Amino acid sequence: MGQRLDRRHFLLGAGAMLTSLGLSTGLSSCGWTLANVRPPLTGGDPNQLFIYTWSGYIDEELLIAFEQETGIRAIVDVFDANETMLARLQTGGGGAYSVIYPSDYMVQKMVELDLLLELDKSLILGLEQLFPRFQDPAYDRGNRFSIPAAWGTTGLIYNSATLKQPVEDWQYLWDNQQILSKKITLINDVREVMGATLRKLGFSYNSTDPQQINQAYQQLVRLKPSIAAFTSDAWSPQMLAGDLLVSMCYSSDANQVIAENPALRYMVPSSGSSSYVDTIVIPKNAPNPQGAYAWINFLLQPQIAMQVVKNLKFATPNQAAFDQLSPELKQDQTLFPTPATLEKLEGITPIPDQIGAIFDDYWTRLTSA
Repeated sequence: MGQRLDRRHFLLGAGAMLTSLGLSTGLSSCGWTLANVRPPLTGGDPNQLFIYTWSGYIDEELLIAFEQETGIRAIVDVFDANETMLARLQTGGGGAYSVIYPSDYMVQKMVELDLLLELDKSLILGLEQLFPRFQDPAYDRGNRFSIPAAWGTTGLIYNSATLKQPVEDWQYLWDNQQILSKKITLINDVREVMGATLRKLGFSYNSTDPQQINQAYQQLVRLKPSIAAFTSDAWSPQMLAGDLLVSMCYSSDANQVIAENPALRYMVPSSGSSSYVDTIVIPKNAPNPQGAYAWINFLLQPQIAMQVVKNLKFATPNQAAFDQLSPELKQDQTLFPTPATLEKLEGITPIPDQIGAIFDDYWTRLTSA
């Protein structure tokens, strides 16, 4: 959940955040980089904060606002997958980072590996402003090790001007293979694609039953001739150009594309899908934990969180920020699904290594055939 113009790329328009916050637009000291900056592994300057996050997750204006408020210069380095981030930490390459952005399931794994600092709640302001479901998430009970930063869903986006019949479930792809031939893309993520197919069959997104997983694989083998690509980013320009009719995607990406073509529709399949939460954690060896707490408190401010939603069209876990949104944004079901839809969602959870090997084997066969 990686290197793509997707839910990891939350770029504001030039100056948008600063304008909304009443700040200037100079960028010379923001410390922003889209390259792996390879920060020093020792020492901790209290006026510097190294952040390890997804490409495009933070923009320059937000960093400037943080520096003007706290006096701390944040320097951003990027990763393209949870597994990439974890590998770097485990090999000692992440010693300078004080803030890291793992997804929900990766938080569990990092806790099991004893990589995270248990948060001192007395140093955090605004946790009570989170929606109740984000104050005690299944992946981190009581937010002992993580703070939710953003959330969303996985679903299908389709062109309603071309497809007269509304898309309502994953099954639509199989039922309309001839019409959709080579005009379908699926996310380049084994857990998402296999999980969606498992849900179509009535199983859990997180099934560990080898027989159920095999059934899902066989279903995907049937669909494979109609799939144009497994991609998490290239679908958006192709959808806008009319080259695709249906794409599996994340809700935040759907909002960006729908803004350019209102004929596009996003839906969460009726048989169920996945939801995700991206979080903020502090590693145990963080050189500047005080700066990390300052970053967390900055982002928990309702005014900051509200502007992020307003400008980036991304769902916030902050109820106080949500309450300040316009009725139009509050009622945007792509951003904020109804309670009935939420009941159909599962978060992706870690699976045993032996089951993961089965998934990987099927995925290799599927994507290389």
